[in-house]
Amino acid sequence: MKLKSSLPFVLAALALAFSGCESTSEVKAVDPKANQIINADQISPQEWAQAADKLINNLITSGALDRAPQIPAIMGVSRIVNNTQQQVDTDALVKKIRVALNQTGKVITTTTVGLGGKAEDPLAKEAAEYAAAMGGEKPVTQMPYWTLSGKLLEDRIKSGASTQITYTFQLSLTQVKTGLAQWEAEEQISKVAKRPGVGW
Repeated sequence: MKLKSSLPFVLAALALAFSGCESTSEVKAVDPKANQIINADQISPQEWAQAADKLINNLITSGALDRAPQIPAIMGVSRIVNNTQQQVDTDALVKKIRVALNQTGKVITTTTVGLGGKAEDPLAKEAAEYAAAMGGEKPVTQMPYWTLSGKLLEDRIKSGASTQITYTFQLSLTQVKTGLAQWEAEEQISKVAKRPGVGW
């Protein structure tokens, strides 16, 4: 009888305890292309992507891709070197650039020729070698006519409590046969961070 009478109080206490454990954080969907958070010390993936878009448009409108003797020309995407203090997903940037350039119809990127002889898609390379061997032929690797390489740079200039940070994204298009850069461009993003003064 005593246990039955105290049951409502126990249930109320449990409900109160669980309600106190609920998270008060707010989650909302955002546009992945928009800069919802601006940090002067860092550059967001969206800002790198916007810089990549500008460089790609620059390359396409420059007419450099139209100079290949055969269109679409094979392109090998080389390394994008990150010389900034940030962790940057350069693989995601490379993929974004490849998708945009392949969609122009002026280039076809290769996945069986890579840095140090390593194929991005080793299965495709092995399958081609196997098919050639089965046909009694020597495997033939389609070499790229173009290669595309890039760098991410960071410069900091301090003056008093303010620091100007400039991030630079550079891309170069090289003709493999000559080793000469046929197109180069860069995009810069600058930010100023101000350190708060010390109160007394």
